[in-house]
Amino acid sequence: MKTRLCELLGIEYPIIQGGMAWVATAELAAAVSNGGGIGIIAAGGAPADVVREQIKKARTLTDKPFGVNVMLMSPFADEVMQVVIEEKPEVVITGAGNPGKYMAALKEAGIKIMPVIASVAMAKKMEKDGADAVIAEGTEAGGHIGELTTMVLVPQVIDAVEIPVVAAGGIADSRGAVAAFALGADGIQVGTRFICAEECIAHENYKQAVVKAKDRDAVVTGRTTGAPVRALKNKLTREYDRLEKNGASFEEIEQLGVGGLRRAFQEGDVQMGSLMAGQSAAMVTKIEPAADIIRSYFNGTEAVIEEINSKLK
Repeated sequence: MKTRLCELLGIEYPIIQGGMAWVATAELAAAVSNGGGIGIIAAGGAPADVVREQIKKARTLTDKPFGVNVMLMSPFADEVMQVVIEEKPEVVITGAGNPGKYMAALKEAGIKIMPVIASVAMAKKMEKDGADAVIAEGTEAGGHIGELTTMVLVPQVIDAVEIPVVAAGGIADSRGAVAAFALGADGIQVGTRFICAEECIAHENYKQAVVKAKDRDAVVTGRTTGAPVRALKNKLTREYDRLEKNGASFEEIEQLGVGGLRRAFQEGDVQMGSLMAGQSAAMVTKIEPAADIIRSYFNGTEAVIEEINSKLK
């Protein structure tokens, strides 16, 4: 399957690995790129020198295109962007803000720009500012989320812009991929399922929590702060709920989450760690190589389409 996303990024399969803070390291990014998609290193809240080390490490693991996800709310965003401009990965994906002030410098460096957006208005703004593509992420996704579902967000964004649109949020298998392409998407972004890639260096406890997740286990906390986050329910999410219901201050709620993702990713703390994952977690059933995950999204598409056609006859 070749789409405008494949042509834009020079990749075999139109699939992007989500830029999950802590989880999306050089190891995972390189494995996804070697598998024919495009791997992404997540800068998260890391300082610039750490991001540079990750980029250099990825280059020792793959000769394929890969990218960097820059979280614009990070206090190191300016420094990280400067490193990205110097190191020149194939693409920069941005989240949690407007990358407008970096656009000219990124383009001058020959780097593609793909902001994650959660509304039609933001998609139009990004196209006007010069983005090469946008990632329309529905609320089914893990981590920081918007309000609209993938099913309603993606077609509205596609109708509103001319640049390629990547669908994200809740896409767990070839059925989800076919649905995304039927909506008009040029590609898909997958996060949660890649947590369970063999090459992902997340703690085994974190991976097993995703594999064992049930359909209602991915819950949202932090709505009262204006920055909702989806993660697997545990002691930490229940404490979030308690604080929010009792009218705790923004600072108190925010403080609860400090270090949560690190506790899950590095220490394997499945009770007080933030097990960020999307609603598709319940459809992840095993840990397997990244390349196998990628192929599973596309090798089964013909069978899905045939089944659809048989039902329409």
